[in-house]
Amino acid sequence: MFHEHREIVTELKTSNAHFKKVFNKHNELHDKIEKAEEGGVDHINPTEVESMKKEKLKLKDEAYAMIMDFKNANS
Repeated sequence: MFHEHREIVTELKTSNAHFKKVFNKHNELHDKIEKAEEGGVDHINPTEVESMKKEKLKLKDEAYAMIMDFKNANS
């Protein structure tokens, strides 16, 4: 996620606990969604997958906003 901002992501993960939590939760959801879509998780229904996708997108938007704030504050 956010490969074009790799340096900022690394900085924020070490200096901002909230960013690290958002980033890690996004990645955790990404993995769960992939497993569910591949059929690796039997007990997750399509509604739950859609809910996880929405939460993942919200987290991505939040992380991106933090990256842009950091970038603007340090440019």
